[in-house]
Amino acid sequence: MSLERAIALLFLALFILYGYTAFFTMDASLAPFMRRNPIWPSTFPKGISVLGILASLYVLLGFESAGEQKKSEIDYRNLGQYKIGQALILLALMIAYALLLRPAGFLLSTVLFLVLSAWVLGERRIFMLLIVSFIATGVVWYLVQQVLGIFLRPLPFFLG
Repeated sequence: MSLERAIALLFLALFILYGYTAFFTMDASLAPFMRRNPIWPSTFPKGISVLGILASLYVLLGFESAGEQKKSEIDYRNLGQYKIGQALILLALMIAYALLLRPAGFLLSTVLFLVLSAWVLGERRIFMLLIVSFIATGVVWYLVQQVLGIFLRPLPFFLG
């Protein structure tokens, strides 16, 4: 089994589990008045699970490589050429972002994550990074806080 199909099989199992949760366990805990609504809180997860199952079946059954010549496989002897270090640093930054989100606040942790991850990926114009990060973070915070009405702590816990 090729690596693509093994990963597709793993994703198929995950999306089936996610779909089971979305279709059966999420709907069971709905309040009676919510059952008459046309869109439930589980509507989006149901769509994601169905699309994920279809996409992983598409890869698993080999339709994506129909008509293509044999792709080059990953050469496990030369793993250094695949920039695994960058991927591991990005994973560490994602974990640090998740852990710092509450204590450091949304604005500071998101700006730091965006700047550092772009730096790891090769962007070296620090002034442009800061401008884009501040604007993107501010827009997302405004939309979530003001438009959607979901409280998102903007500043570190010791400032407010």
